[in-house]
Amino acid sequence: MTGDLSGLVDIFKRPISLSGLLSGFLSGSSMCGYPVASFCQDALTVFALSSVNAPVKSGLYHYLGEKSAMDKNLCQNIRHGLMNLSSRFCVALLLSLTFLGTAFAADHAVILMYHRFGEDKYPSTNIRLEQFDAHLEKLSDGNYSVLPLAKIIEHLQTGKPLPDRTVAITIDDAYLSVFTEAWPRLKAKGFPFTVFVATNPVDQNHHNYMSWDQLRLLQADGVGIGSQTASHPHMHEISIDAVDTELAKANQRFLTELGMRPNLFAYPYGEYNLTVIDRVKAAGFIAGFGQNSGIAHGFDGFFELPRFAMNERYGEMDRLSLAINGLPLKANQVLPADVVIAKNPPVFGFTLALEIADQNNLQCFNSTYNALEVTRLGPRAEVRFPGPLPSGRARVNCTMPGPDGRWRWFGKQFLVP
Repeated sequence: MTGDLSGLVDIFKRPISLSGLLSGFLSGSSMCGYPVASFCQDALTVFALSSVNAPVKSGLYHYLGEKSAMDKNLCQNIRHGLMNLSSRFCVALLLSLTFLGTAFAADHAVILMYHRFGEDKYPSTNIRLEQFDAHLEKLSDGNYSVLPLAKIIEHLQTGKPLPDRTVAITIDDAYLSVFTEAWPRLKAKGFPFTVFVATNPVDQNHHNYMSWDQLRLLQADGVGIGSQTASHPHMHEISIDAVDTELAKANQRFLTELGMRPNLFAYPYGEYNLTVIDRVKAAGFIAGFGQNSGIAHGFDGFFELPRFAMNERYGEMDRLSLAINGLPLKANQVLPADVVIAKNPPVFGFTLALEIADQNNLQCFNSTYNALEVTRLGPRAEVRFPGPLPSGRARVNCTMPGPDGRWRWFGKQFLVP
């Protein structure tokens, strides 16, 4: 592992090596004569990930996942050095870890979604390079933890804590500009990312898409690969058999070309229905991602996870800051359950998680009608539209003020026949 992992623990006003501290805790069963509880390990992990700069943070995270090439002898030397610290230091450190876990642990993450980079002919799916550079600078300012999407899903599904302000970077469609523009910039920052690939355009050698050789280079560099079907259809508009064929064909192409089949899935255009979700689950995927805004947390399942779409219009810094500092507005029992609505306007409602059920100032917005009427019945929120929604995709964003000037987000997309 490269980089200076030195930090400063304020209560002692003396520098310590975070890499050595982690080594001492994670590679042995005790520290200064005290057994190391798992919650201490988690808290220290979170503390370290919240304290170092972005490239080091990325490498440190892989080390914690037992993927680092850090020299074992160096780890042992650092651990032995830590063992010699005063007992007062060790006792105080162990006690402080209980508070660190509370301060930094989170059960949610923000997922950003991009498509094209520096392709000005396609403003609805493109991010200008100067915008993207500004995004990466913001994400590397020390306040955010950019982690692999697969690792984030693993933590959410197993209940492991994440650092506060955890962010995942995802890119849909495998356009060539991902390889030529995004990858070099992300690699320079040490940021992991995931590309969702529809396999047909790659097989057809489309001039504006990556090739399998280029995807293999990304895969070899640790980039996550997810599926987006074979032909990128509007999945709710095709038959069940066609959905199964799309998923199976793409999976086979991934196995043939990359030697693996993805377990993360992004719905093309962010469109799906309940039947599509069932077929995605049956095909062996463990999570599905849409294109509606919100904070990912899994409180209502893992197959309608939100992502913040970034493009020229919606990629300004104020929106990015609002997104990456967001908190989850946890809701379940969402009606209508299917995003393809049978009644227009839909009778939209959801139940807030108990931890926020007594909070006020819930507001919901729609691009057609702006602010919507919201009625609260205890933890239940009922949202009403003044008229029908136009055909196509319609989105509702609900927000609630959170602590420290942050906002809670819950987004819902409806597909209107």
